[in-house]
Amino acid sequence: MTPASLLAAGLAPVLAAEQKSAPVTDWAARIGWLVGLALFVALVYWLMREGWKWRGHLQGDLPPLPVRPSPPDDPGPVTLTMSGRYHGSTTAGQWLDRIVAHGLGARSRAELTLTDAGLGVVRPGAADFFVPAAALREARLDKGIAGKVLTEGGLLVVTWAHGDRLIDSGFRSDHAAEHAEWVDALNSMIKTDSTEGAER
Repeated sequence: MTPASLLAAGLAPVLAAEQKSAPVTDWAARIGWLVGLALFVALVYWLMREGWKWRGHLQGDLPPLPVRPSPPDDPGPVTLTMSGRYHGSTTAGQWLDRIVAHGLGARSRAELTLTDAGLGVVRPGAADFFVPAAALREARLDKGIAGKVLTEGGLLVVTWAHGDRLIDSGFRSDHAAEHAEWVDALNSMIKTDSTEGAER
């Protein structure tokens, strides 16, 4: 036997071992893992939903939201309008304490209208609400509110009184440059209203 044939004969068992088929996938185990993962995700979703409902129950003392000026007369000329998004409401000064009662926890598109009567918020697919001018407390630029963090000044936050609570509501305009104008207009309205109230 030549050295070449000896080498070929020695490599033959090694090549034969490498050509064996890969182990068959255990489909039963994989399906079991997928079913277990799906059940875990469903459980987490259910727990989150129950937590949301429980939070709404705890906030049941919050009065229903007005949807128009009271009395329902002419609210006066429109000062400003804005199209954008409503990102949620929290207890004033506590940006993680989300308020979910009366649909305030639902994010949505929003159309804002500011008049002498107050701030109207129209939300397609969610509950509209109206904040009377007398209930407005402050407007500022901020960067976050309950689950939504933006760049510094990327959020218009309006503080208002409802029942015995102070509420922060966060809005983002489709044109962020409008935010500063809204802050000025709202704070000017609040200052004027508080001055008139003090004079009475």
